[in-house]
Parts: sequence; C-alpha cells; structure tokens
Amino acid sequence: MPRPHGPRRARITFSDAAAKQLETLTSEADLHALDRALVVVSVDPDIGEPLPGDTAGLRLRQYTDEVEGVRLLYWVTVLRTVVVVAYIEV
Repeated sequence: MPRPHGPRRARITFSDAAAKQLETLTSEADLHALDRALVVVSVDPDIGEPLPGDTAGLRLRQYTDEVEGVRLLYWVTVLRTVVVVAYIEV
C-alpha cells in the first residue's frame, strides 16, 4: 500500500536582488538558517504577514523567524506553486 504524501510544497525561486544576496552568504550557520526558513515558507506560503501598500500588484509578504534570525520578503504566484523571494536578511 502506498504511503500518503506530505503537504505539497511550493517551489522557491529568487529575484535577481535576492540571488545576489544569496551569493554573499558564506557561513554554514547562515545558510542552514535560511534553508529552514525557506522550507517553512514553501510548505505554507501564507505564513508571512502581508506588507501594507500597493507594489504594482505584487502582494509582498514578510516572514521573520525570530529563532534563526532570518527575514524574507516574498510573493506567491497566483496558482500558489511558486514563491519568489525578493529580499533575504540573515
């Protein structure tokens, strides 16, 4: 009998600015903390709080992991299958 699948996760992608920020991370601890935050957002894209204001139709959200010290700004595609990370703070 097949095992039931876990929750479907959204694919994570990065804006050009976030990709450049990602390239500057060299600490294993920072990369691990970021990875954990990305997993959380990919499993539940609505976990972050919406940011106020109109940003050209993008519904920017902010997720902050107080324990790991990570902050992500991101938006989710209409079909909720892709999370685009716009800003990373570790």
